[in-house]
Amino acid sequence: MAATYSETLQNRISTTGSALCVGLDPRPDRHDSLGEIEAFCEKVIEETAEYAAVFKPNIAYFEALGVAGYEMVERLIGKMKGTGVPIVLDAKRGDIGTTQEHYAKGYFEGWDVDAVTLSPYMGFDSVEPFLQYPGKGVYLLGVTSNAGAADLETHDLADGRKVFELVGDMTRRDEETPAGKGSIGLVLGLTNASSEVLARMPDVPLLIPGLGAQGGDLDALRGAGRTAPSVINVSRGILYAGDELSFSELAKNYADRIANVIG
Repeated sequence: MAATYSETLQNRISTTGSALCVGLDPRPDRHDSLGEIEAFCEKVIEETAEYAAVFKPNIAYFEALGVAGYEMVERLIGKMKGTGVPIVLDAKRGDIGTTQEHYAKGYFEGWDVDAVTLSPYMGFDSVEPFLQYPGKGVYLLGVTSNAGAADLETHDLADGRKVFELVGDMTRRDEETPAGKGSIGLVLGLTNASSEVLARMPDVPLLIPGLGAQGGDLDALRGAGRTAPSVINVSRGILYAGDELSFSELAKNYADRIANVIG
């Protein structure tokens, strides 16, 4: 029987001792050519793989490059797979079921990534097409790292709960699907993390952006007592740190900082 996504992720974290998610968000304005962008990303992949629990390419940065960007990210996903590091495709897709079926087919069958970020605000039936693949996972937008999270995600409901808790309820339906238990995680932005927010989130895998350039505080995660595997993303803090350290050294430093808090 194939391992579930949660089991694959936990195994990677246990093997490496790292819960670092390395984000691949190449900025076209920082490079002179498409070839330079690809070579840059390849170097990041090669140098950080040892310390990466997962890689997280953000598809928007490649879509902005047109067809050549799609071809590039496909090649880079192949490079990532060659390292053995699980891949979370940051796509934040959210549409009706038949469209989602085609997104899922492209990402899980075509590119064979391990997990995808999704917007769940069209309901659980918009998430289900991604849960037809044993061993694959999804991360639903729970509480994101932007200020606008207060407009919807952390808005109060009449029963005293928050909107993101409705999203959290969806995670409990994973056992009804071929993907199995632990296949549905949540996105939690570190800049909006707190003990109250964590207490309201089910104990499922968390994808936590916001460390590094966005200024999130790791101490917000200290003592949370969660058992499901969580990963903390760093993108610009590794890719464009602007100092003399190598990508490998930067990744190790972040991995160590994370382990000191949630290890």
